[in-house]
Amino acid sequence: MKFGLRYCNTAQYASDTSLATELIQAGEQAGFESAWTIEHTIMPASYDSVYPYNESGKLADGASDLLLPDPLIWMAHMAAASSTIMLGTAILILPQHNPVVAAKQIATLDYMSGGRILLGIGVGWLREEFDAIGVPFERRGARTDEYVAAMRELWGAEAPTFHGEFVNFDSCYCRPQPVNGTVPIIIGGDTDFAARRAGRLGDGYFPARDTPQERIDLAFRTAEEHGRDPDLIEITMPMPDDPKDIPKMAARGVDRIVVPVTNASGLTALINNPDDALKFGDVIAQYGDI
Repeated sequence: MKFGLRYCNTAQYASDTSLATELIQAGEQAGFESAWTIEHTIMPASYDSVYPYNESGKLADGASDLLLPDPLIWMAHMAAASSTIMLGTAILILPQHNPVVAAKQIATLDYMSGGRILLGIGVGWLREEFDAIGVPFERRGARTDEYVAAMRELWGAEAPTFHGEFVNFDSCYCRPQPVNGTVPIIIGGDTDFAARRAGRLGDGYFPARDTPQERIDLAFRTAEEHGRDPDLIEITMPMPDDPKDIPKMAARGVDRIVVPVTNASGLTALINNPDDALKFGDVIAQYGDI
């Protein structure tokens, strides 16, 4: 079992860069495999869109003036302060980004960090944010699928060429490419749509909360239907209330457990400071081999 820290670019770790660095370094020392960030470019002062992961229907219970650093830039800073811990987005709202520019940025970050980037992506839920950025909210799922294919082409081909509905380029170069030839793409979202997308094209699935087993099975089954090996889809799930339940999660096919480090988005922080991250090393030592 792998263990990650979430969501590390929020709350006190957004406002105090030195504290965030201490957290990442303590996590690395304790044996955490990864640290995860979230993204919102803007938060409207008011919005009608419904946030799906809080009963209030609002992110952070309606607080809009959140200090939330850009995840890729935050990860670049933390990559320079660490050496082994993976750095991931959970999630990057992919259809809000130009895929060619994003592919360049992510590949550069992966190259400069020594291959330590995990790209969690989602389609987004906040229509008002799409409007502010100037990106259509409609058909964002189809746009996401095509962006994934285009980015993988840029990362892996010698002279990338891609012609689609939303993205077109012909025999071009995009250097540097990722250290391992690509960057793992983890699909976020606690919906059947997200589970199927993970099965069709993801390297992993991260539903953000404790999703029913049927949804994990749907991702695996969809992979088989598309001629893919379901064992290659890495499942990431939240930390259970009781660490003794970790073996049960492993039996469900979970590969990685992520531990909250702030109270953002209604989470209860299990790790409130870098010292707590170090202490969690005992849990990692106990369950890391299952």
